[in-house]
Amino acid sequence: MSDDIYSDIRHIAEKARNASRALSATSTEQKNDALLKISRELESNRKILTEENEKDLQAAKENGLSEAMIDRLRLTHERIDSMAKGLRQLIELPDPVGKTIEEKKRPNGLTIHKVRTPIGVVGIIYESRPNVTIDCAGLCLKSGNAAILRGGKEAVHSNRALSSIISTALKTTELPEYAVQLIPTTNREALNHLLTLDEYVHCIIPRGGEGLIRFVAENSRIPVIKHYKGVCNLYLDEGCDPKMAQEIAVSAKCGRPGVCNAIENLIVHQSNLSTLLPEIGKELVAKGCTIFADDLATRALGDMPVEKATDSEYAEEFLDLRISIKTVGSVEEAIGFINQFGSGHSESILTSSKDRAEKFQREVDASSVYWNASTRFTDGFEFGLGAEIGISTDRLHARGPMGLEELCTFKFIIQGDGQWK
Repeated sequence: MSDDIYSDIRHIAEKARNASRALSATSTEQKNDALLKISRELESNRKILTEENEKDLQAAKENGLSEAMIDRLRLTHERIDSMAKGLRQLIELPDPVGKTIEEKKRPNGLTIHKVRTPIGVVGIIYESRPNVTIDCAGLCLKSGNAAILRGGKEAVHSNRALSSIISTALKTTELPEYAVQLIPTTNREALNHLLTLDEYVHCIIPRGGEGLIRFVAENSRIPVIKHYKGVCNLYLDEGCDPKMAQEIAVSAKCGRPGVCNAIENLIVHQSNLSTLLPEIGKELVAKGCTIFADDLATRALGDMPVEKATDSEYAEEFLDLRISIKTVGSVEEAIGFINQFGSGHSESILTSSKDRAEKFQREVDASSVYWNASTRFTDGFEFGLGAEIGISTDRLHARGPMGLEELCTFKFIIQGDGQWK
């Protein structure tokens, strides 16, 4: 390991720890002022952002990235507006810091308050999507945490431009200048060292492909909250609404196939094979989707181009215009399939049966389970959280979209009147 990289990353972590202590004492008004100034800087620097983003897009094309992955990188004016809007939505949300979760008075007279407090320093390791830089910075600032950001090489120019905007805005506020820092290199050596700095960094959140997340989880001395792969499933139950099935199945796959809440598997009750599946299949193919299917679904799709689905396809997060189709004979079989091949992210059932819907939602093991709605709603903005720092597929300490409250831990505040035994 080079001494320079070792020293640089340690210095970033030290500054973040000092900033986190200062942040814990800042007011809601001071944090909201910083969020507003960052949002204004975003809006006034569109030209620079799109120019820097174009460098990343050009490199992605030269390196042969898929169109779905290139779409994850793209910063349009609409997406810049969305980032600014997300920061303003955070301003409107209640500040979680200092809020009492629970209060009790003990028989000996002690009053005990369980109170939300910032985690401290949060390291976010992410790939591709440059909007993560702003989302994570905003969420960490509002929740009183210092953020160390390490983006992927695919978005290096975009991330540096966004980090510069954040730094410029912070210098005009009462928040510490180093409350948000971007690791300037994408060198893996820098990441390796960051993961050892448990005396300064309190939590690591990796966002990206399965390989990145496994690497971080296996090499970190710091607690990791995993944003694991999104193998999301949509189950078309017996008697589901045909129009609803067509609209949700196609949009949940093809709307933005490169995002983690897009479906990868379409599960079809055998009663829907001859009625619903052919029309859905035609639209999927028309939109450029490659279909993998079991034997029953393949026969129902007729002369459409279909490849054989195996366990490997059912367990894969495609992040592309590819989808696997599985035929089942019951809701129990659908639940079993999902619990075997899903990643615990988001699952949905389309059905007119309240009993089967409730059974599905009760027994499917995932962070977000839908009835008659698309999995694409698993998102911090859609859940009213402002944005999310990630979608945790863990069970501790957060699950599903992680907003402000999930970026807090707690402490006990105890008041007495002389108790000593």
